[in-house]
Amino acid sequence: MLPINLLVELGLLSVVLMATRFAAFGRKLAVTTLVVLALAAFSPLGNLLLYPLESRFAPWDPSRGAPDGIIVLGGSVDTDLSAAHRTPVVAHAADRLVAPAELARRYPNARIVFTGGNSNLVSTEAREADYSAPVLENIGIPKERLILERNSRNTWENAIFTKQLVSPRPGERWLLVTSAFHMPRSMGIFRKAGFDVEAYPVDWRMGGRDDLFAFTNTGADGLRRTDVAVREWIGLVTYRLMGRTGELLPGPGKD
Repeated sequence: MLPINLLVELGLLSVVLMATRFAAFGRKLAVTTLVVLALAAFSPLGNLLLYPLESRFAPWDPSRGAPDGIIVLGGSVDTDLSAAHRTPVVAHAADRLVAPAELARRYPNARIVFTGGNSNLVSTEAREADYSAPVLENIGIPKERLILERNSRNTWENAIFTKQLVSPRPGERWLLVTSAFHMPRSMGIFRKAGFDVEAYPVDWRMGGRDDLFAFTNTGADGLRRTDVAVREWIGLVTYRLMGRTGELLPGPGKD
């Protein structure tokens, strides 16, 4: 269902149809596919889909005091590449790893939890937590401060397994570090799991309201933003239908 996958599939289908008695429909489908591809690649479509996600939660306010713990969601390290090269390979969303190091220095008494296993449909022994831990240690978080949750395969399991691991007490304040576009779904899931956390968004993909109607001259960038946004909206709808969030687009207030 992701735009780039769907458009390639429709393009191939149009070619097949043009060799049959449905050639006229195939030509129309090919033109439509090309137009949609251009919109996804160069138009503000990706930004328009991303903005409601990334602007849903404001940057965390440190004036409220020190947190008791910091939860870092996986999604930065490619487990397959890391296993193949026997070294951590940070493929994207590096902010998810950088931000906790700064928070750890600022709040030396806060517990640091990294949650991430293997999200592949065909799971292997490689676990993201195992490869992310050395990165976090190398950028300044002592090994003894790290708590690793290495069995989760998705955000729902991130919340469930992390809650079981740390047993948060009433009144404790926990920060949740993840990409800004992923924050609404993550907050809704943690609330549904009964784990009260505070949003600490990172890894923004657009500058803000000024970028809403900005075109791009690099198609790959536009497609990437559109893919990220569509994937997240699909996740929001799916998790809402599964009852794993309390509303379609969770916001700053509790569900």
